[in-house]
Amino acid sequence: MPDTAAQAAVLPSAVRERLAAVLGPRGLLLEPAAIAPYAADWRGLFPSSAAAVLRPASTAECAAAVRICAEAGLKIVPQAGNTSLVGGATPLGRGDEVILSVARMNRILAIDPVDLTMEVEAGAVLAEVRKAAEAVGCLFPLSLSAEGTARIGGLIGTNAGGNTTLRYGNMREQVLGLEIVLADGSVLDLMRRLRKDNTGYALRQIFVGAEGTLGVVTRAVLRLLPAHTERAVAVAGVASVEAALDLLGQVRRRVGCWLDAFELMDRFGVSLVLRHIPGTQDPLAEPHPHYCLIELASAGTDGGLRETLEAVLAEAIEDGTVRDATLAESEAQRRALWRLREEHAEAQKREGASVKNDVSVPISRIPDLLREGTAAVRAIVPDVRPCAFGHLGDGNIHFNFSRPESMEDKRFLALWDEIVAAVNGVVRSLGGSFSAEHGIGRLKATTLAEWRAGPELDVMRRLKAALDPAGVFNPGKVVPP
Repeated sequence: MPDTAAQAAVLPSAVRERLAAVLGPRGLLLEPAAIAPYAADWRGLFPSSAAAVLRPASTAECAAAVRICAEAGLKIVPQAGNTSLVGGATPLGRGDEVILSVARMNRILAIDPVDLTMEVEAGAVLAEVRKAAEAVGCLFPLSLSAEGTARIGGLIGTNAGGNTTLRYGNMREQVLGLEIVLADGSVLDLMRRLRKDNTGYALRQIFVGAEGTLGVVTRAVLRLLPAHTERAVAVAGVASVEAALDLLGQVRRRVGCWLDAFELMDRFGVSLVLRHIPGTQDPLAEPHPHYCLIELASAGTDGGLRETLEAVLAEAIEDGTVRDATLAESEAQRRALWRLREEHAEAQKREGASVKNDVSVPISRIPDLLREGTAAVRAIVPDVRPCAFGHLGDGNIHFNFSRPESMEDKRFLALWDEIVAAVNGVVRSLGGSFSAEHGIGRLKATTLAEWRAGPELDVMRRLKAALDPAGVFNPGKVVPP
């Protein structure tokens, strides 16, 4: 289980005065009640504390605040939307940390439909970025269930994945340029909007996925695409994960160039959504062991996506791959089908304690992962309730386990480390990763040290030491000391 200990933190008066002069009254939070929401992670695993919350409104303010904190020996925890599932934006609570929130730096600065680029500040909310792109006939392709609260800086820091990774890639593929405040308060300007720039090291990529341990991202140039003009969405019920993979193969062969998303849900997960999320409906007439959510999208004008997807599903039903299927007839129905998938995390949270594993394996090994992983965890907790869902099309499964109905939350969570170790053992044997898209944060730093020991971990530590020799940024995250 994560360590939740926290110490009282007080900002030295001289430092407080200097920060107040730079940030103004809106930019410096000192009262415990005001700090508390920033110091708590979404999953409630790391209740903590901080000496202050810094809320700069510009890159210049951010740089000045970092310089002041570094000179005072304070540690800085960068934070964007605070939606991390691994404690990546939560202080250790040891008394010498401040949280630096980019939430006030939330402007969309420029959009160029010809270059297909957008310049934004790090605090811009993903949903607003997507809307701004749509307003000029463009698409920002990253999409995930937390897009109403997740901010661009955090998405860059974690190299976020999401529902459309199989077609467009992770956040890394969407970033053309960055601006970063470094540990000494200097500003590294990499705000280029070029597709081709082969001039030495691709420095921007060092900061994507670094979770704020190397610097604070303040601005970004994002890659856009032409807007989609047509979508087709369906949910198909299948008897097994093997059948889901067969269906994925059929869809890829027929309409792979249009395939935006191919998601897997099991019946238990769907039942939790139906139980806990008002307004949701069972997608099919009868329950099925597994469900596939499929979305096709096109920027063309030829049409026919829905008819094509319907034909693929009809063939799959005829050959026995699919038991039943439904296609969205409207945008409202499309959103309703997606809601079944996107509300899984919230529904499982309302059900009670759960242990979550964000893992990936080669797509062909997903049936082995679910079968062997379930057996390994049931050897520890026989009545555990598996809840497996996620991005079948790119091999990333959120392999979660809800406590048995007869077991108390506290007793189940006491088995956290044992359950995670059992799942990770299976993942490792299948050539997978223990962190597919959520990052490392506090929760998985020890695991990273175990899995990446040797030259790979050594290079990470050298990079951290070179860019942040005093350990100013995000202590205890990603790479352990």
